[in-house]
Amino acid sequence: MPPHIALLVNPVSGRRRAAVTAVRLKQALRDAGARVHVYTGRSASDSRRMARLAASDNPDALVAVGGDGLVHQALQGVVGTGVPLAVVPTGTGNDIARAFGRPSGPARDVAAAILRGRTRPADTVRMTLADGTQRYYLSVLACGFDARVNERVNDSRFRLGRVGYVMGLLAELRSFAPVDFEIEVDGRRIAEPGMLVAVGNTGAYGGGMLVCPDAEPDDGLLDVVFVREAPVGRFLRLFPRVFNGSHTECDEVVVERGRSVTIRAAAGAAYADGERVGEPPLVCEVVPKSVEMLELTS
Repeated sequence: MPPHIALLVNPVSGRRRAAVTAVRLKQALRDAGARVHVYTGRSASDSRRMARLAASDNPDALVAVGGDGLVHQALQGVVGTGVPLAVVPTGTGNDIARAFGRPSGPARDVAAAILRGRTRPADTVRMTLADGTQRYYLSVLACGFDARVNERVNDSRFRLGRVGYVMGLLAELRSFAPVDFEIEVDGRRIAEPGMLVAVGNTGAYGGGMLVCPDAEPDDGLLDVVFVREAPVGRFLRLFPRVFNGSHTECDEVVVERGRSVTIRAAAGAAYADGERVGEPPLVCEVVPKSVEMLELTS
């Protein structure tokens, strides 16, 4: 029986680059003998529904063609099912693809890598919101300043990846006030005003910014980075160090590791995989080896 591949596509991702990529990949997979079913999501909720529908058919792989947001929706469908997840990035940030290996070369090479079926098990993070709603994420959850920047960037008509994030950062600094945080990491408590907290399963967000530089997606632990309250000038000098991960050496930065993280905050929303997921309080728990990630690099 030929292999069955499900493509989940956000056709407008990357200024419609996803649609073009998906068409080429579908043809390359069929030329290689695969049976291909394409699922198109026009919104986050629609993509999530389509991912669950695709996974229920037990394909040999679910391939997300889009940005981190689409991968986040695809994850909701495959986590815990054993259906491998592959990422063909066409978004602006593409931090998840960067963490698990970005495919390169023409569509036929990507198709060959998909059909090779080489996987690696990865942890996911189960997030529980105040109303009991549960979601999973793969990369980083952010609250505070970086979440506010995410909101500003997402509301913009222009998507410029890391450049857009930095522009949003500078704009947000004009009005941002530190947030009163209460954070518990495996029972260890941090309670003080801060600029941001990030809970990472992988290291980067915002198009390659290494907020949790030592995070590994298969170690059964979450990396927590908390930035204490700091004057704007000091924060401006500190924040660029996130591009190489050296900010964790600063006195204002607290780094913890654990299996369970609870976040309470006086204000603001939380973003995970670049998607708005709700407001604190929330709980993040690592779920070891709960998804199979398809390796698309040679």
